[in-house]
Amino acid sequence: MNRRSLLLGALAPVALSAPALATQRPLPAARRLTLRHAATGARFNGLYHDGRAVDPGALAEISAVLADSRTGTVHAFDPTAIDILWEAGQRARWRGEFLVVSGFRTPETNALVCGAGNSQHLRASALDVCVSAAQLAGFTDAALGMKRGGVGVYASRGFIHLDSGPVRRWGDVPGGPSGSSAPRAVPEDPIARIAEAWASTRTR
Repeated sequence: MNRRSLLLGALAPVALSAPALATQRPLPAARRLTLRHAATGARFNGLYHDGRAVDPGALAEISAVLADSRTGTVHAFDPTAIDILWEAGQRARWRGEFLVVSGFRTPETNALVCGAGNSQHLRASALDVCVSAAQLAGFTDAALGMKRGGVGVYASRGFIHLDSGPVRRWGDVPGGPSGSSAPRAVPEDPIARIAEAWASTRTR
């Protein structure tokens, strides 16, 4: 065997391994959330997703935190809605906990707060999250830029609604209801009393 053959033979394993190395991707980042329900004080703080899949145990804890605040009824929360909240937070460079004024609602509770009859809260796929005036514009832009689910902005009440339903927008957002593919959105939460729990926490 001549020198040329020996050299090619030595390089072959490197050449063969290069495509395999090129196709390797970094492991997806784990996702962490800190949530607190304004009305009940229930809290979740930890990893809920390992970067590949939702942790069922963590999702069960989150569902308990986001239970109906009037009755305590727990409904398995839609992990897509949780992902939307997490992603919006990442885009907006959110720091600290998310203070939630409304998660899952029973039909009775939904009626008491004047929620829409087809509210995503009834499906445990919507969250109303308190956002300060200083963070409102940035968080709104982040949520709308995702083009995922519904985004309702209630600037005077100090919170944003996020859900995993059809893409749409309403409230204090630029451009009004979203694109032609979505029907004109009726304000999902007129909220005569939806912010009372949050307001009460601020006066303690």
